[in-house]
Amino acid sequence: MDLTVLIIKSLVILAIFGITLLIATYSTYAERKVAAFLQDRIGPNRAGPLGLLQPIADAGKMFFKEDFIPAQASKWLFILGPCLAMLTALMSSAVIPFGDSIKYASYDVPVQGLDVNVGILYVFGVVSLGVYGIMIGGWASNNKFSLLGAIRAASQNISYEVALGLSIIAILMMTGSLSLRHIVNEQANVWEWNIFTQPLGFVIFLTCAFAECNRTPFDLPECETELVGGYHTEYSSMKLGLYLFSEYINMFTSSAVISTLYFGGFHYPFMTQVHDALVGSLGDVAGHNVATLIGTVVLFAKIFFFIFFFMWVRWTVPRFRYDQLMNLGWKSLIPLSILNVILTGAGLLYNIKYATWAIVLVMVVLGATNAIKAPRRKPVAVPQV
Repeated sequence: MDLTVLIIKSLVILAIFGITLLIATYSTYAERKVAAFLQDRIGPNRAGPLGLLQPIADAGKMFFKEDFIPAQASKWLFILGPCLAMLTALMSSAVIPFGDSIKYASYDVPVQGLDVNVGILYVFGVVSLGVYGIMIGGWASNNKFSLLGAIRAASQNISYEVALGLSIIAILMMTGSLSLRHIVNEQANVWEWNIFTQPLGFVIFLTCAFAECNRTPFDLPECETELVGGYHTEYSSMKLGLYLFSEYINMFTSSAVISTLYFGGFHYPFMTQVHDALVGSLGDVAGHNVATLIGTVVLFAKIFFFIFFFMWVRWTVPRFRYDQLMNLGWKSLIPLSILNVILTGAGLLYNIKYATWAIVLVMVVLGATNAIKAPRRKPVAVPQV
């Protein structure tokens, strides 16, 4: 590889890494502000103007808190658990295409950490490894509540990864590639975004993403009403901070993958016309780079919307019971994802891109029919005093 390309590529990787950490850091601030807005409160407003230094104050608190390791814990595994959770969270964003490419002289470098032809398998594999960090931490704590939380996390992730993988298979059947960049390029036209061709797959993927990130209503591994604090009950100081921080990085990565797979990635309406206009006015290199920057900003706008959606759901929807969690995964999402794959295959056979809308229409009709046929409650007569 040429030295210039290597330098540009290294700068791109460092930028992706830094932006990921920055967004995850301020997601903790945004979480509190969104919660405050939905609950008619103010939220953080003491540390710095508008409370913008609150994440730095939280980080300082975590760094300077007393580090505690239980006497009967497995020390090295206790330390390894949060490190592994953080490592897998950071690795998963390496293959996401955050923009088109950067031109410098005769070089054309993609705005992507690793442009591999099996990108979606890489993401799926790294995300699957993330449960080991939770499982090791919960087991090494020598605490029954921590172990129960770790077992819940493992069973939850296994249950929802099946439906998650099947929802991705439908996209792979339509695009014929495992490369995330190829999947994005197949969505250059707005009406070819996979949200329009795979609506049911999007709902399944989004639901499974909540479960994979252990976000409400799927936060059973850290259910404080039953398990004190779940798998990180015995953790304090920065080890606890790594577990909490990895959740926000996973949320950012999930939002980026959803935007990439279903919402066209860095594509936006009239992108080609904007690119041609910029190239015509600024020149080939400068115009192309500005167009790439606009596409990257558009992708991050989509990511921010889904991060907000994660937070919105957390402060709106109550937590499921564990049996409801398992029933939804095994009895609803997996059969629906299999049906989605079958209908996608039938649509490809007869060259019908929007075949999976048939399932959505049937579900809407059934839901409306059940709502109409539902027995009406009779008004209760209030005795007059």
